[in-house]
Amino acid sequence: MGHTATPPPTAGGLTATEHRLTNGLRVVLSEDHQTPVAAVCLWYDVGSRHEVPGRTGLAHLFEHLMFQGSAQVTGNGHFELVQGAGGSLNGTTSFERTNYFETMPAHQLELALWLEADRMGSLLAALDEESMENQRDVVKNERRQRYDNVPYGTAFEKLTAMVYPEGHPYHHTPIGSMADLDAASLADARDFFRTYYAPNNAVLAVVGDIDPERTLAWIEKYFGSIPSHDAKRPPRDGTLPDVVGAELRQVVREEVPAPALMAAYRLPHDGTREADAADLALTVLGGGESSRLHNRLVRRDRTAVTAGFGMLRLSGAPSMGWLDVKFSGGAEAADIERAVDEELARFAAEGPTPEEMERAQALLEREWLDRLATVGGRADELCRYAVLFGDPQLALTAVERVLRVTAEEVRQVAAARLRPDNRAVLVYEPTGATAPDTAAEVADGATVSGTAADASAAGTASADPATDEETAQ
Repeated sequence: MGHTATPPPTAGGLTATEHRLTNGLRVVLSEDHQTPVAAVCLWYDVGSRHEVPGRTGLAHLFEHLMFQGSAQVTGNGHFELVQGAGGSLNGTTSFERTNYFETMPAHQLELALWLEADRMGSLLAALDEESMENQRDVVKNERRQRYDNVPYGTAFEKLTAMVYPEGHPYHHTPIGSMADLDAASLADARDFFRTYYAPNNAVLAVVGDIDPERTLAWIEKYFGSIPSHDAKRPPRDGTLPDVVGAELRQVVREEVPAPALMAAYRLPHDGTREADAADLALTVLGGGESSRLHNRLVRRDRTAVTAGFGMLRLSGAPSMGWLDVKFSGGAEAADIERAVDEELARFAAEGPTPEEMERAQALLEREWLDRLATVGGRADELCRYAVLFGDPQLALTAVERVLRVTAEEVRQVAAARLRPDNRAVLVYEPTGATAPDTAAEVADGATVSGTAADASAAGTASADPATDEETAQ
C-alpha cells in the first residue's frame, strides 16, 4: 500500500493524505481532532450516465439494494448497527456517482469500515429475488412521492430531457422510469454489481478524530482482500455543442399551486474556470433575495413570489443552469419572460458590479466553508474531487479558484450561454381551482437555490432531483 506525503496546509490548516491498496482502492485520510467523531465516505464511479437505454434507474435501485444485507449483515442490519452505535448514515445516486456515508463516534470507526467492506465484498451473497422486489417497490413509491404526485415534481426531468437530447447519457435522471424499473431483473442487478462495485472503481475517504496508521491498518484488513474487477464499461460520450441552437419550449397544464416559468441553460463543464464564472453569474442573477431577478420580479414588478437561479455542476457533460420563477396573482408568462430576458441582456452587456462580485464570491466561499466544516461534508468533497477530477487535494483549494475569477469573465460566460437559443423552457399553467390563498403557500418549498452546487427540485421541498437518497426501510 503506497501513499503520498501530506501536502502543505491549505484550507485553514486542513490536510489530506492519499493511499492506494494493491486491489486499486483509493484511500484519502484527513485528520481532525476538534470533535470526537469520524466520517466514512465511499464513492463509486457509477451513476445514471453509465446506464443503457431500457435499464434506466438501475444505479439508484442498486443503491437501495446495498442496504438490504450482505454476507454477515442481514436485512436492515446496516442501519441498525450504525444507528445503534450512535452514528448516522445514508447513500445517494446522481448522474455521475453513487456514494455511501456514515458519521460515527470516533471509537466506532472500525464498525463503519467493516460494514462498508462487507457489502462491497459480499453483497451478492445476500442479493435475491425477495430483496430485489422489495426495493423495486420502494423506488417506484419514491418516484410517485417525489416526482409524479407533487406539484412541479417532474420539471427537472422534463428540462433534462430537453437540454440533453435523446440518446445522450444525461438525457434521463437518476430516478429512472417506471417501465425500466419493472424491466430490471435480478441478473441485471448482479451484473451491475460485478461491473461497478469493485475496489478499483471506488474512493474511500475517512475524516475526523482518527489515528491514520490504525485507520489504514483497518482499511487494509477489511478491504484489502476484495478482488479488483477490470470489466467496467466507460460511460457514453457526453459531448454536446456549447449552446442548444434554438429555444425549446413546452407548456405544462397540471394541478399546480401557481403558474410558473422554469428554464434550463447549457453551461460549461465542472472543473473549469468557465464553470466557476457561470456559478458566479447565476449567483448574482438569482442567488437569494439580493439577486437581480428577485429584486426585479419580486420586489419591483411584483409579478413573482419567488425567483431563483441555480447551477447543477456536471463534469462529463455540459453543466446546467436552472431558472425557477413562481408567479404572483394575475402575472402573465410573457411579461415574466420579457423581464428575465431584459435582465439577462443587461447583465451580458454590463457584467456584475464590484459589489455584486464581492457578494457572489462571499456566498460561494461560505458554501465551500460550510461543506468543509463538517467531517461528513469534507469526506464527501475529498471523494468528489478524487473521483471526478483525479485529485482530492483540489477540494481544499476550490474557493481560491472562484475568488480568482474576474467580473469580465463572468460577463463573458453570461453573454455566451444565458441566451434564448441556449435554453429549454417550461411554462406551467394551473388546471382547476388550485390557486393558493397566500403567496407564502407558493413560496414554501418551491424555490431553487441560486448558489447551490446541485440545483434543487422545484416544488419538492428538500429533495434534489439530480441526487436520489436512500432511507431506512
